[in-house]
Amino acid sequence: MIRILILEDDMVLAAHLSQTIQKLGYSVTGIEKNGENALLHFRQYLPQLVLVDIGLHGKINGIETVKRIQEIDAIKAIYLTGNTDEDSFEKAKTTRPLAFISKPFQPVELERTLALAAEQILFEPERAKTEPEEIATFLKDRIFVRTQNKLVKLLFDDIYYVEADRNYAKIHTKSESILVVCPLKMLDQKLPVRQFVRIHRSFLVNISKLDAVADNFLEINNITLPISKQHKQELLKNLNTLS
Repeated sequence: MIRILILEDDMVLAAHLSQTIQKLGYSVTGIEKNGENALLHFRQYLPQLVLVDIGLHGKINGIETVKRIQEIDAIKAIYLTGNTDEDSFEKAKTTRPLAFISKPFQPVELERTLALAAEQILFEPERAKTEPEEIATFLKDRIFVRTQNKLVKLLFDDIYYVEADRNYAKIHTKSESILVVCPLKMLDQKLPVRQFVRIHRSFLVNISKLDAVADNFLEINNITLPISKQHKQELLKNLNTLS
């Protein structure tokens, strides 16, 4: 079931949207009126899709809110807005939304847009799981990353950790860092699940490279990285420990 956050400062419209969405079989994680609360909501409930009004009241508008959420992790957006000017549309495009629906809209338009969005959200993880097996089953020890206009081989064993950087990811080896055009969430699906473990919303580590693990941080290649409570138990399950 797709988890949806409604970001709308018209509470009458927001309540109507919530009822409609739930009747269509989707889960509504909540309704927020401003971008600041939406950021907190995302960290707590991890919705997969946000229905967002561009013209929010508050310090940050809908587009800027989506950008800031995408700095934390990848999320899909559908803009529901009365701002139909070209400038708003061009700015919204930078967040790669699934749709841009002008108010007022027809219920069938929302229903069909959500159905298409759900297909994309559900299909992407499956594609990420199957394509590497179909295309390169014999190259199980490496990944090819694009840097300086060419694809370069990178062995999994050479990767120490991966860091989220907005809609990009930064791969750290012992001697260099490589910025790739791929969100951390998607890159996580391309790396060996038993070797690479998520320790924080912004970090993924190669557990074979760990030097030490403390209560809320770990050390790897003389670098200290944070461990969130949410991910610590999963990390410890993958380590061979004596305690």
